[in-house]
Amino acid sequence: MSEAQERAWSELARQYVVSVPRDVAATSILPDSAIDPVAVWGRAAPLVVEIGSGQGHAIVHAASSHPEVDFLAIEVFKAGLARTMLDADRAGARNLRLVEANAPEVLEHLLPAASVDELWVFFPDPWHKKKHTKRRLVTAGFADVAARALKDGGMLRLATDWEDYALQMRDVMDAAAAFERAYEGQWAPRFDGRVLTAFERKGARVGRDIRDLAYRRVNGALRPLED
Repeated sequence: MSEAQERAWSELARQYVVSVPRDVAATSILPDSAIDPVAVWGRAAPLVVEIGSGQGHAIVHAASSHPEVDFLAIEVFKAGLARTMLDADRAGARNLRLVEANAPEVLEHLLPAASVDELWVFFPDPWHKKKHTKRRLVTAGFADVAARALKDGGMLRLATDWEDYALQMRDVMDAAAAFERAYEGQWAPRFDGRVLTAFERKGARVGRDIRDLAYRRVNGALRPLED
């Protein structure tokens, strides 16, 4: 990390970073470590969670634009979280919290069941080489832990600039019994709550189509995860 990022971590982490019990790996979450959102944010409010927040451009913009909503950024790269804290502090986004952890473990072990109003997955790593596609985030297993975390009627919003990943996402989510499409046609319209980032502009500039998807958690669809 840069000197500024190191300073952000030492000076701002207490305000923004959720401290969690770890399992074996540095970015793991110990099972049965659920937080109390009211205690973490100091109030009861709608909760929006972004997976893979990167440097935080989208979630800092959203948090500063909607102070009535609570936001959680999930990211495994410490430098990105440091940049997010710097920008959040400048923007006065006191309704934002960050967690350095693997996203599926956050959904399964850290967030209480049915506690999330919206879950965002914007431009996840496409692992575009064929031998690496098994590492992609959006799988049937991910759909299960996302369903656990979301409230009845909660929204899962996805976006990618890799068409084959978009097709995979759509296949996975269409097959997930706990979700239903929240759009008509082949693709969802662009989510207007997603700020246009340099990353998205770059993808469009090199000719990649941006694909959005939106799914609603079916009421009463929550089922316990298998041990």
